[in-house]
Amino acid sequence: MENLKTFDDVMDQAHKWELYAKLVDQLNKDLALANVDLEFDSEVLPTSLKLLLHEEVYRLIQHKFMDYLNLLYIVDVSEEKIKQLDGNDTIQLAENVTFLILKREWQKVFYRNRFSS
Repeated sequence: MENLKTFDDVMDQAHKWELYAKLVDQLNKDLALANVDLEFDSEVLPTSLKLLLHEEVYRLIQHKFMDYLNLLYIVDVSEEKIKQLDGNDTIQLAENVTFLILKREWQKVFYRNRFSS
């Protein structure tokens, strides 16, 4: 699980385990819990998922910072990993946070699938 270094790594794993739709469902669930007005169709292309989520994270950082923090809390993104990111370039920060969100959502889906019977 720690070998997930890029967005493509996460998507490759989700498709390999045939859990991409569950990943999208988990993301939708957490976005709704965080009161973020964004929902994805289960058939959304991975590139569109990444782009739209990146845009939303950027918007939250710029205009609704408390909602951004709430989303990170709901998704359970590691505070330590967020602190390691460079915040000087907001666009790059949003891209890195988008990856961390998707990686964490994938971890939830993977472990739930692996350990439930």
